[in-house]
Amino acid sequence: MLVTEDSDTITKIEVDDREIIIVGTAHVSKESAEEVSKTIREESPDNVCVEIDASRYKSLQSPNSWKDLDIFKVIKKKQGFLLLANLALSSFQKKIGKSLDIKPGEEMKAAIDTATAEGIPFTFADRDIQITLRKAWRKSSLWGKNKLFAVLFANVFFNEKISDSDIESMKKKSELDGMMSELANFLPSVKEVLIDERDKFLASKIYTANGKKIVAVVGAGHVPGIINWIKKFSEGEDTNIEPLNVVPPPKSISKIFPFIIPAAVIALFVTGFLKSGLDTSLSMMMWWVIINGSLAALGALIAMAHPLTILSAFVAAPITTMSPGIGVGMVTGLLEAVLRKPKVIDFERLSEDITSLRGFWKNRITHILLVFFLSSIGSSIGTFIAIPYITSLLS
Repeated sequence: MLVTEDSDTITKIEVDDREIIIVGTAHVSKESAEEVSKTIREESPDNVCVEIDASRYKSLQSPNSWKDLDIFKVIKKKQGFLLLANLALSSFQKKIGKSLDIKPGEEMKAAIDTATAEGIPFTFADRDIQITLRKAWRKSSLWGKNKLFAVLFANVFFNEKISDSDIESMKKKSELDGMMSELANFLPSVKEVLIDERDKFLASKIYTANGKKIVAVVGAGHVPGIINWIKKFSEGEDTNIEPLNVVPPPKSISKIFPFIIPAAVIALFVTGFLKSGLDTSLSMMMWWVIINGSLAALGALIAMAHPLTILSAFVAAPITTMSPGIGVGMVTGLLEAVLRKPKVIDFERLSEDITSLRGFWKNRITHILLVFFLSSIGSSIGTFIAIPYITSLLS
């Protein structure tokens, strides 16, 4: 296998009597979009592989696809956290793209549009985004999940202007090596799913694409990993990537954990009754309700929920914590959706509203998700405060 670098962004690989031309891009770079189109026209490949999946391409083609969103179904299917994380990630990309006057993913769209105009077949080379996000979430520990949400929501507060030169520097391998190292140290499980697995997925799609000459358009951060995997495939490594599409089942502790807390709380109440009598047991119950309910209600209040939703958070949290199948977020999210049902304008403005903190709170769709999220967080914090406190009442 022969690898040559024509520039900082274009790498050519000669392997098995085929030529693979990899264009490393920054996802919010005008220069990347222009370079992609120019490369495809000049090289006239047999196939163009693009780092995007069918669902994301559909979203690029139909920016108003949010109008089909059923917020009630999202909350009932317990997908509120996943959707909120997706929106926070989109917010970051859209804000950078807005500051540079380009839409995120424009270079991928340019690749497909140019290939179509030139009559060249193209391949969606990336893994489905929902599988990637679910795997990243499932593989993360509780602490890892907290760090992931902290990173995502820090981006909602992100207001620093990014220059064209900053974006172009992100294509350079030395800059990317440092970024990948930081990500690996901060969130190793997420880095594995977002970067390492997708390197292999992309490389397999590119290596097995039809044609003697392939142009592959990928984020610059994936280029070194893709080259490494193509080398392995040329040496006989299996190109099967179906295992990468499998979302691992919940860990045993994740299945048991929702039952541990109710069992522990009930055991404390019973112990209080047997050891110190009814008054102590009732006092423990009272503090359980006050602490758990108050912090869930505080979360709903911070999200600026409807007064009835805040009240429901206080009432529901101590009860739903004892029920493994229903969380307080489901109750508050559904009630807020009924009391403040999203209007057509909320769906129309969603892509714009997620680019600002004020928009996140103002738009009724993201507002419902924030109520769901913050009341859930409040109840979780309340649980971990209440259990030690009511335990102390036994003495």
